[in-house]
Amino acid sequence: MSLAALYDVPAPAKLNLFLHVVGRRADGYHLIDSLMLPIDWCDTLHFERRDDARLARHDLGEPLPADDLCLRAARALQQASGTPLGADISIEKRLPSGAGLGGGSSDAATTLLALNRIWGLDWPLERLLPIGLAVGADLPFFLDGRPARVGGIGERLTPVTLRPAWFAVVKPAAGLETARVFGSPQVAKAVEAARIAGFPKAERRSSDGSALPGETEPELDDGFGRNDLQAAAEALCPEVSRAVAGLQTVFGNGRMTGSGSAVFARAGDGPVPSAAMPSDWPQGWSSRMCRSLERHPLASWARREA
Repeated sequence: MSLAALYDVPAPAKLNLFLHVVGRRADGYHLIDSLMLPIDWCDTLHFERRDDARLARHDLGEPLPADDLCLRAARALQQASGTPLGADISIEKRLPSGAGLGGGSSDAATTLLALNRIWGLDWPLERLLPIGLAVGADLPFFLDGRPARVGGIGERLTPVTLRPAWFAVVKPAAGLETARVFGSPQVAKAVEAARIAGFPKAERRSSDGSALPGETEPELDDGFGRNDLQAAAEALCPEVSRAVAGLQTVFGNGRMTGSGSAVFARAGDGPVPSAAMPSDWPQGWSSRMCRSLERHPLASWARREA
């Protein structure tokens, strides 16, 4: 018997410890090579099953776009499964939008995992992943639920083990549109440089996702690489540079996550950060000291096929 409702369901944010843009497909999608991990800054969602096939979203905080990723994910699962059921989806939005933290994608992934339960589908993760990818490139990462090396447009996941750490995360008042950042001349130059250098090794893999003979993976540590989108984001939003500089002053490091505008700094590995988050950010900025997660809180909600 399926559940009638699920309350207080988390949807965590993510950080891109590095993000390389390594190519562009003919359909316009950019190819990436990134190291991503979930953190404990979360939205909270509530789900109630409906018997009339209607899908309704209720915003408990800031109003969201009329047709957001949650509703798209719910419709996609409803259509793929042929279920006659619907759902009321309530969202307590705590993650800032336009941040590069993956909030919308995480909400949508949580929606797929929750509806899979309250609709009694019991679909395995492998069946949910292509549905998620069709909704958004970050959904496979959130559905899989583990820190991962991410390639392709977001569908190629190689789980990695990273030691737990604290991260200071700051979101300036201004947000950034992902499409605008990816469409900038700076990103086009990065793609061309990667093409000339033959960088996109993420595309040269065997069918099981492992490196082909003769290929070597760069050493995975928390300081590897860069974010190829950061220069474009800083040109569009100077607040990104100011936020990075502020974190550099306190923690000695700083980098943008995703397509921005949020930035982060590694703040320590111990039980508590060794340095405090700055308290003098401008009005309208959001900041939080976050802990990395070894697994997504819902990682066990979709069984994995043997």
